[in-house]
Amino acid sequence: MRKLLLVPLIAALGLAVAAPAHAGSVPPVNGDALRAVMSSLPKDEVSGALAQVSGTAGSWRGSGGVARIGTRQPVDPDGRFRVGSITKLFTAAAALKLDGEGVLDLDRTVQQYLPGLLTPDFLPITVRQLLNHTHGIAGPGLAHKDPTWFLEHRYDTWDPAEVVRMGVAQGPQFDPGTRQEYGNMGYLVAGLVIERVTGKPYGDAVRSRVIEPLGLRDTYLPGRDPRIRGPHAHGYEQTASGYVDVTEANPSLQWAAAEAVSTARDLDRLLSALLRGDYLSPAQRTELLTVPLPDAAHALGITRIPLTDTLVVWGKSGDRPGYNNGVAGTLDGSRNLVYSLNTLHMGGDQPPTAIRLITAAFS
Repeated sequence: MRKLLLVPLIAALGLAVAAPAHAGSVPPVNGDALRAVMSSLPKDEVSGALAQVSGTAGSWRGSGGVARIGTRQPVDPDGRFRVGSITKLFTAAAALKLDGEGVLDLDRTVQQYLPGLLTPDFLPITVRQLLNHTHGIAGPGLAHKDPTWFLEHRYDTWDPAEVVRMGVAQGPQFDPGTRQEYGNMGYLVAGLVIERVTGKPYGDAVRSRVIEPLGLRDTYLPGRDPRIRGPHAHGYEQTASGYVDVTEANPSLQWAAAEAVSTARDLDRLLSALLRGDYLSPAQRTELLTVPLPDAAHALGITRIPLTDTLVVWGKSGDRPGYNNGVAGTLDGSRNLVYSLNTLHMGGDQPPTAIRLITAAFS
């Protein structure tokens, strides 16, 4: 069995690592290893989990744990979940499509599209730099993954332009294009740019250019709706006084960066379309997978992840309180993995169960 590079993997799924340019094949899917993960979920870490593996080297799907604490209701492998920052894949894909139509130009700047949004001390920032996290705009400084903050503000409605101004007020963090720092801010600004060039809500572009063409029937952008529609496992925060259900939350703070709700089947289809097939043109796929700096890992909404010294996958992680998720796939179509965990502690490092699932899926 090949040894997975777990330390770099944790970093890649959360932030950034360097990676070799080559990719290797994967072994046949190991259903026994995946079932073993699902049947031994740590009760102090996750309450439930689901996963789907697909590709030319085999397929598997299953779940473990419970959909609601205090019941025996199993997690539905087809259930919906908050995908968190995997939303960036949708926003980046919509931007690529708009660029291909001539509606949006990735080389034009925020200052050209949204004059007055950035203060004069900001150098020109291109749309591409928004999408690959080299823009230098600070985050809003809100502790949105802290349990106390979240429980106080979970139903608040946020104006994305105002959230952006909170980051802009902190001044440039670095010159555009010189560093890569992962965060939501670039995608909030990109959402505003999409609205400016289309004259419609950013979600319309995602629906018409990504969700509908790819037939993602169980994916939607909730806007201000705090609920998850349809079958889904609940998310919880474990506290000294018991479990607090954190499933409901107004996702307007995350907006174009992390608001989407989807399923494993839909995310598998999205990832396959982005990495392979004719949904993107060759030039668009090259754009999608271009990492901007030698020491960076993030391209346009997607991350380059070295699993072994011969195997590189492309994917994205995402989390919201009660949910930790990931997608990853090979360029040759041999393996895709989608998973969602119902975590019991929001924020923090990549859950060990996620690492176990990734190891089982790609070893």
